[in-house]
Amino acid sequence: MNSFLSSLKVLEVSSVLAGPAVGMYFAEKGAQVVKLENKTTGGDVTRSWKLSTEDKSSSTSAYFAAVNWHKEHHLLDFKDEESKVFMRSLIKESDVVITNFKKGDAEKFKLDFNSLKELNENIILAEISGYGSESDRVAFDLVLQADTGFMSMNGTKDSGPVKMPVAFIDLFAAHQLKEGILEALLERSINGGAYLVRVSLYDAAVSSLANQATNFLIANKVAERIGSKHPNIAPYGEIFETSDGKSITFAIGSDKQFQSLCTYLGLDLHHNFNSNPLRVENRLQIEREIANKVKQFSSSNLENDLIKERVPVAIIKSLDQVLDSTEAKKLLLSDELGERVKTVVYKIDRS
Repeated sequence: MNSFLSSLKVLEVSSVLAGPAVGMYFAEKGAQVVKLENKTTGGDVTRSWKLSTEDKSSSTSAYFAAVNWHKEHHLLDFKDEESKVFMRSLIKESDVVITNFKKGDAEKFKLDFNSLKELNENIILAEISGYGSESDRVAFDLVLQADTGFMSMNGTKDSGPVKMPVAFIDLFAAHQLKEGILEALLERSINGGAYLVRVSLYDAAVSSLANQATNFLIANKVAERIGSKHPNIAPYGEIFETSDGKSITFAIGSDKQFQSLCTYLGLDLHHNFNSNPLRVENRLQIEREIANKVKQFSSSNLENDLIKERVPVAIIKSLDQVLDSTEAKKLLLSDELGERVKTVVYKIDRS
C-alpha cells in the first residue's frame, strides 16, 4: 500500500541523529528527501564519527549511515549566493523543512519560519532544539541524559551513573517531531496554511520519564540505580545464569506468570508471595531461590519451555546474535553504504 507520505517533498537541513531520523522516516515512507549539509563545516558532523575499524578515507561513517538512507545529498556553502538560490528553489517546492540550528543561525541563513513562509505559504517547518528555541546552550544526548535524570537511575549502586548505549533522547525527540509533523500535515490538508512544529530534546526527555516520574510525583519515590531491575515489579530484570553459562531474565508482570514460573522451576514461592507488593518487598529472597533453580536448566530448554507457558523470558543476546537472526534480517535496509536497521517498522493494512 502506497502511503500519502510518498507524495511529499522533504528538505532536511539537520545533522546528528534526531533531525536526520525524522528525514529517514519520510524517506522510508517513499517521500523525496533532500538533505543539505554545510560544506564549510565538513557537512553533517556524524560523517566523522568513525570507529577505529572504519575506512579513514571514506566521507561517511557507520553512524551517519544509521539515519541517512535513501536521501539526496548536497553539500553547500550556506553563505554563498548560488547556494542560497538553490535552497530557496527547494523550499518553494517542499512540503516539510527539518532543521536543528543553534540559536540565531536559522535567522542568519534565512531559514526561520517567517522567511520560509515568504517563499512557501503552505510550508511546514519542523525545528529541533536542545533546550528550547530561546536557549543557546549546546546540547548532545549525553548532556540531556545527565540533565533529565536518566543517568542518575541507570546503572547499579556500584557502577555509578551510566548513560544508555543508544542516543534515546534524540530518538524520543524525533518521535515527538514526527507526530507533530503528521498532525500539521493533517491540519494543512483541511485548512491549508503554514505550520511551525517545534520540540526540544529537554522536553522530549522529561516527557519520557513515564512511571519513574509518577513514582516520585505520586509516591515520593526518587529512582535509584538498581541495574535492570524494576522498582514496581518483581521478579523483573534480575539476571540469572543457566547450566550452560548463559544469562537469562524474566519480566513477571502478573501473579499468574509468577505462579507458572514457580511451578515450572519446582518452587513453592508462589504460596508465600502471591501478590506483586509482597514480591517487591522480598525480591532478594525470591531472586536467590530462583537463581538456585535456574542453574539446573539449560538456557534453550528454559526459554523454550517458559515461552510455551506464557512466561515473559529471554536469553540475553549480544548485538551480533540479534542481527544474525532471521527476524532481525527482515528489518534491514541496504544501499552503497551497507546495511542498517529500518526505522519504520509499523504496518497498516487496508480492508
